[in-house]
Amino acid sequence: MATASSIPSQELFDQLPKHLHWEAYNIYQWEGFWYPAAVIRGMLAFRSNYKARCDDVILASSLKTGTTWLKALCACIMDYHDDQLSSKNPHLVVKTLEYEFAGETLNPDDLSGMPSPRLFHTHLPYSALPESIKNSESKIVYITRNPSDTMVSGWHYFNKILRRNNQDPYPFEKEYNNFCAGVHSYGPFFDHVLRYWSESLKRPNKILFLKYEELKRDPKGQVKRLASFLGRPLAGEDEVDKVIWGSSFERLKNLEVNKNGELPFGNVPNSAFFRLGKVGDWENYFTAEMKQGLDEITRMKLEGSGLDFES
Repeated sequence: MATASSIPSQELFDQLPKHLHWEAYNIYQWEGFWYPAAVIRGMLAFRSNYKARCDDVILASSLKTGTTWLKALCACIMDYHDDQLSSKNPHLVVKTLEYEFAGETLNPDDLSGMPSPRLFHTHLPYSALPESIKNSESKIVYITRNPSDTMVSGWHYFNKILRRNNQDPYPFEKEYNNFCAGVHSYGPFFDHVLRYWSESLKRPNKILFLKYEELKRDPKGQVKRLASFLGRPLAGEDEVDKVIWGSSFERLKNLEVNKNGELPFGNVPNSAFFRLGKVGDWENYFTAEMKQGLDEITRMKLEGSGLDFES
């Protein structure tokens, strides 16, 4: 694990820019992004102890952009220990490394002893990844989503895990303003997305860039593309259909394992990851002024990048 001297002290955290996230805990600005203190500690341990193999697969995403679906898809494609999804939440099948290191549930011996190919996930921005991932032949699959739906999904998610005991929902307008300002966990959203996008253009054999909306619109085509990138091309339409069914929102939401229980990191209910799974839910929450405001931010942030989002 990372040495004690490499882990930030509380005194150092107290000197960092901070924001009270959802009136529940502080998030801190570290190297341009915002994280809870535990995630920063986990990130530094991850950087210190992770040595990439050439056949590793790292799934990457900002929060609430399709992470659960991507984990389930890749687990099915790689036949990762058969159908673990029938008895385990996708976040236990494909673990998020900075959370595992923060909780000290992984150590270098655990990692070195794992059979190849290893499949992991991270919410970290590209700049925060260990150098061995960036410089090796390991592959990265990144998924993103329309920022309006991302913001709405995050609002529901944090209401479920942080506003318990019959608390009123966190004010939607406050979260909208925080999202637009980039002051949210793993934010700013656009900085996170754009760096992976830029790297995917430079190294398309290294980084596959996926959009949630394209997966919804053309699941067969996108699953074939994903499987080919992972070096596990699917033999026929039956295999494609099996992967789509095995990782589908409808199937996973109705499994007993995802109706009950909690994840060990943060005590998040398994059910919190299966709310709606649709495109365009923002229309039920945004005012016309909100949509215009976030659209303008999106236009300015993405200008000249070649990236766009479907509304």
